[in-house]
Amino acid sequence: MKYNVMLTGASLLSILLMTFHLTDDIVCGMEPGTLPNLIAVPIFVVWLYGTLMLAERRSGYVIILLGSLLGLAVPVFHMMGKGVGGKIAQSSGGFFFIWTLLAIGVTALFSVILSVRGLWSLRGGQSR
Repeated sequence: MKYNVMLTGASLLSILLMTFHLTDDIVCGMEPGTLPNLIAVPIFVVWLYGTLMLAERRSGYVIILLGSLLGLAVPVFHMMGKGVGGKIAQSSGGFFFIWTLLAIGVTALFSVILSVRGLWSLRGGQSR
């Protein structure tokens, strides 16, 4: 199997879903939509760079791992409090909001598993 191709795809999908989710947070009024929200842009750029330009390198795996852990935290924080129960879940955009949370959780956890696997294979000197 081509684990690095799967990792790249899962990481790119996580980045896409995270941008959709941040947009949805702003549209639903959970985030103010002000200048501090642009902090996400360099974070996504570093994650994208690690995914595409540093593929199969230790630094790329670490960047993907950190980005994926960040992505994995998003559904956890929302499920613990802000947004899921209440107005957002019952609104017309509630389905997309909940779906992106679940999809981010799946793709981010899959990316965590594959990036740890990649780091482990580099540690052991095994061929990929």
